[in-house]
Amino acid sequence: MPRPKIPNPITKISKFLKQRTKVLSMSEELRRALYTNSAVSIDNDVIVPDLVGTTEILSDEHREQLCRHLPARAEGYLWTVVFSTSQHGFSLNSMYRKMAKIESPILLVIEDTEGNVFGALTSCSLHVSDHFYGTGESLLFKFTPRFQAFHWTGDNLYFIKGNNESLAIGAGDGKFGLWLDGDLYQGRTQSCSTYGNEPLAPREDFVASRNVEEKEDEIEKNDDERMRRRNCKKALKHEARNVELEDYE
Repeated sequence: MPRPKIPNPITKISKFLKQRTKVLSMSEELRRALYTNSAVSIDNDVIVPDLVGTTEILSDEHREQLCRHLPARAEGYLWTVVFSTSQHGFSLNSMYRKMAKIESPILLVIEDTEGNVFGALTSCSLHVSDHFYGTGESLLFKFTPRFQAFHWTGDNLYFIKGNNESLAIGAGDGKFGLWLDGDLYQGRTQSCSTYGNEPLAPREDFVASRNVEEKEDEIEKNDDERMRRRNCKKALKHEARNVELEDYE
């Protein structure tokens, strides 16, 4: 059945911007410390973590590129698909519910209808909040025309904010680095001061493909296996083809 036409996202974004937002203050010393810790060293010998579940978006090459930019605390764990629009439907609220008990970082990956793959790595799970949350470990990324990761610039603390109607990652001057509507179907990507990023897709306003995914890292129950895996370069991931999410602990 053809999908019903969805209103232009500009109206939804304008409404989102008009809402009152709160940003927790941070000392300049703490900001510099977090920004420094968010930098990830590049290791040529990268081991791609195992994946629990099926991804329709990320290839092994995509995952290897992402591994080079993951925070140190994300290393040593499996990647688990926790949400996919192809399995769980196009609903931001359903995505929130899937992450209700998850505290680890999340990898959100999106594939638009033109085949562009991009997304965000967030320092914590996604949830409804009246204010921006998250830390400088969060980042934006894209794979087209080449892989690029956009880390926190330190300019502001607009990492993540979501309500029942939309989700925004990165902001500044009325623009969002990545914005999705409540149906996980229409979105917008713009340059923003939080991450100093380029738009993540060729078109500022995009339509998500069939699926969106989220992923998390799963702690190994067996101590020996856990130690073995921690000796490997492993980490968290999120993906969305339509949209997928992954998390790790």
